[in-house]
Amino acid sequence: MASVSTARTNDFIIRQLNENSDILFALAVVGVIIMLIIPMPTWFLDFMLAANITFSMVVLLVTIYNTEPLNLSVFPSLLLFSTLFRLALSVSSTRLILGQAYAGKVIESFGNFVVGGNYVVGLIIFLILVVIQFIVITKGAERVAEVAARFTLDAMPGKQMSIDADLNAGILTEEEAQAERLKIRQEADFYGAMDGATKFVKGDAIASIIIVLIDIIGGLIIGVLQHGMALAEAGRIYVLLTVGDGLVSQIPALMLSTATGLVVTRAASADMNMGEEMTRQLTAQPKALFVASAVLLLLGIVPGLPAVPFFALAVFIGFIGYLISKQSQVVEEEELVEEDIQQIRAPLAEELNELVKVDPLEVEVGYNLISLVLPEQGGDFLDRVAMVRRQMALEMGMVIPPVRILDNLQLDANSYRIKLHGVEISRYRILPDHYLALSSGLESSKLEGIETKEPAFGTPAIWITEMQKEEAEMSNYTVVDPPSVMATHLTEIIREHAYELLGRQEVKNTIDKIKEEYPAVVEELLPDLLTVGEIQKVLQNLLWEGIPIKNMVTILETLADYASKTRDIQLLTEYVRQALARQICSLYQESDGVLYVVTVDPQLEDSLLQALKQSEQGNYLALGPDQAQELIQKVAAAMRGLLEQGHDPIVLTAPLLRRPLKEFTYRSIRELIVLSYNELDPQVKVEVTGMVN
Repeated sequence: MASVSTARTNDFIIRQLNENSDILFALAVVGVIIMLIIPMPTWFLDFMLAANITFSMVVLLVTIYNTEPLNLSVFPSLLLFSTLFRLALSVSSTRLILGQAYAGKVIESFGNFVVGGNYVVGLIIFLILVVIQFIVITKGAERVAEVAARFTLDAMPGKQMSIDADLNAGILTEEEAQAERLKIRQEADFYGAMDGATKFVKGDAIASIIIVLIDIIGGLIIGVLQHGMALAEAGRIYVLLTVGDGLVSQIPALMLSTATGLVVTRAASADMNMGEEMTRQLTAQPKALFVASAVLLLLGIVPGLPAVPFFALAVFIGFIGYLISKQSQVVEEEELVEEDIQQIRAPLAEELNELVKVDPLEVEVGYNLISLVLPEQGGDFLDRVAMVRRQMALEMGMVIPPVRILDNLQLDANSYRIKLHGVEISRYRILPDHYLALSSGLESSKLEGIETKEPAFGTPAIWITEMQKEEAEMSNYTVVDPPSVMATHLTEIIREHAYELLGRQEVKNTIDKIKEEYPAVVEELLPDLLTVGEIQKVLQNLLWEGIPIKNMVTILETLADYASKTRDIQLLTEYVRQALARQICSLYQESDGVLYVVTVDPQLEDSLLQALKQSEQGNYLALGPDQAQELIQKVAAAMRGLLEQGHDPIVLTAPLLRRPLKEFTYRSIRELIVLSYNELDPQVKVEVTGMVN
């Protein structure tokens, strides 16, 4: 219980300090300014001098354990405060030295103990410390800070462009990009501030020299003229006190200037402080330690030089090098073992990954068809696949995922199969050394060969030899080679199942590209009105009925117009189709510019509208078995009339009935095209050739 109570008390104290830190700092700044004006008692000065030394030591140690300069971004302000604090102490101590010839125990101890009571030695030590601080550390830190500030400012535009590029590429999120931009601004501000803050340290060193001179001259004048002291006595008292005061102030100044140099010369190193990084880097090469040990041994045997220190250091350095070399060997052996393990595991992991991987599109070929695929054996099927993907992009407006082509020895040697998401959806057997002659219905003669059906459209065809090719062409047959058969088959499979190949990621990539040129419509639509998944479903509905999605800008603008009113996917799809009326009509217009259709009898249309039922997936036709069969027969009869006239099987109906009628007839009459009156472009001539009644 006592430990819990203590922990709560400590937590309370820390929390109060954090909450009131601004007040404490303000009081400290005001107190420093007061010290410049009001005389301080000697006991309070002793406490402040000790606090100054402690504060400087803490700052120095913090910089040593710091891993990144920005972790101590307050350092420039800290330098200003510490310099002002030190100068205030110097003013207070000067007032006491000149006024009372006594400035407390701390200054007296530094004057007697540190320099042995010899003010000449103390003065020399003080001047040495000033030279070290002013010429060596401060001058170097000032130059490093200046160069760092300049380089940081010059690099800002390039860093900003790099962040923007990573953001556009999806490597960084918006939050991560903002954090990186903030870090760049903080770096520029920090190094710019440090460039100026080093002047505080420089000015402090100069001020220390001036204060010492003033104290010595003033002390001699006061001691001789006012107190009647002999010149030697006055020099001993006042110079000793002045030197002690200078040393007391200069040691913290030296620690802070050292901290300044450490901060500006520190390169960012994740999870590693300066001691750890220095040890790791200096001991990275054991050979260097062995060479140093050998040199120390040679120096130890040189006549006149003390042997013991050199021999001791040689043994120590050599022992450290031996330990590091042994550790390096162990690490190397562990890395070799790990590498061997990874080499063993890698093929197995790769094989397992391949086994569980499901590609969107796969084409598996039998043994005899490998020559049609491999370019080394003269096959051009890979090039044809690339052309198919390009064709689909131009026609449908979507990027088809890469098609994976594999050999399958379990297949018939002359067969291939097409798989969609790992499931076979079509298979065909071809003869690689033959040609496929497609019947046009206008053949002048019958060919001898192996009768079959073309895989893409199911039209009658004949496998013929190369010697029959010319005869077939003269007889009005369409002759194609085996790679063309495969490519055409793949094209129709892709066209039929395009909606299944359109995933959320593909939709997201498409929207991101559109956002570059049309940001307004995308920002309005996403994410407030619709999600990427909802847009994907609308696009899939369009592709399911063979409607290209090339005009994405119109599609997105239409969705933005109506998404605020409804989020029903089927209804949004119909709105998009109406917006694409000109494009849809152009798909089915014939060469004479006429759209040939059949309509639905008004009475039948009313009965079907009454049969509509609502579900979560949209409206559907709730018909009995007999009614359903009768409707299918009527639609099929009307469709045959159009086909016999050489037209596309198009049924024109009411907007509410369009989608349910398409879904109802899809399984039985997949080729049927169902349009609504709202999808007719006013400039397109429509001719009704029949009626579903």
